[in-house]
Amino acid sequence: MGKLLIVGTVAFDAIETPFGKTDKILGGAATYIGLSASQFKVNSSIISVVGGDFPEEHLQMLRNKNIDTSGIEVIKEGKTFFWSGKYHNDLNTRDTLITDLNVLADFNPVVPKNYSDCDFLMLGNLHPAVQMAVINQIPKRPKLVVLDTMNFWMDNTMDELMEVIKKIDVITINDEEARQLSGEYSLVRAAQKIHAMGPKYVVIKKGEHGALLFNDGNVFFAPALPLEEVFDPTGAGDTFAGGFIGYLASTHDISFENMKRAIIYGSNLASFCVEKFGTERMENLSRKEVQNRLKQFKQLTQFEIELN
Repeated sequence: MGKLLIVGTVAFDAIETPFGKTDKILGGAATYIGLSASQFKVNSSIISVVGGDFPEEHLQMLRNKNIDTSGIEVIKEGKTFFWSGKYHNDLNTRDTLITDLNVLADFNPVVPKNYSDCDFLMLGNLHPAVQMAVINQIPKRPKLVVLDTMNFWMDNTMDELMEVIKKIDVITINDEEARQLSGEYSLVRAAQKIHAMGPKYVVIKKGEHGALLFNDGNVFFAPALPLEEVFDPTGAGDTFAGGFIGYLASTHDISFENMKRAIIYGSNLASFCVEKFGTERMENLSRKEVQNRLKQFKQLTQFEIELN
């Protein structure tokens, strides 16, 4: 089983959807990725930064999930990164109300010594300069490097982002971001252009419409499970990424065939994340629930057809 190193935010969120609203709750890309990957019993560690206002019980909860927190710097006199957003009725669009970088503004990541030989590196959504600083601290290239990024970094730090993209194996972005990064509307053409930038694999997330995996002319599509109720889409993409890399780290197999399975595992876990606000669903998710829903995914995609 491989060592998984996760870089990203550990944060507070305040969320409003058509189904309700929250005060400050636990959030952050690395939190969702770590909780999702923990379903596969992998050895993982998070690199992030929080302020003195961050409750010790949250860190303990991560440790209870076998997530090493020695790479989470606590700046006692600082405040934790805070994001507040309001989702529209379709839950696919949202308005950012508040972004307080706080301790994240001057974050210099330090890779824990016992994870400098990590086999799998997950660069969660964060400033490309922070992602590159982590890459530069790892002496031997990991077996697989996965990047999750978003349009904000494309708008504001494109040159730095392109340098990171040259050094990765897999990029996970949504369809809108794939079109922005490539300048192509067709997602097949977009994937080809992004492939030429460096990544061997391009994963394009389409929210409630599933996800696409592209690799050297091969394409795989995984549906999203149709859900009766979606309460909060925050963290669904990070949960997907955590499930994807968590499964790969647990199997140590990075073939295209196994990545197909990883996409299904990621989609499966993301379908749980949206059922409650914040991380609540992921914190209390049982293995039996995961297995039962995997069966639903199988039924959703399995069919017999005779070809002449």
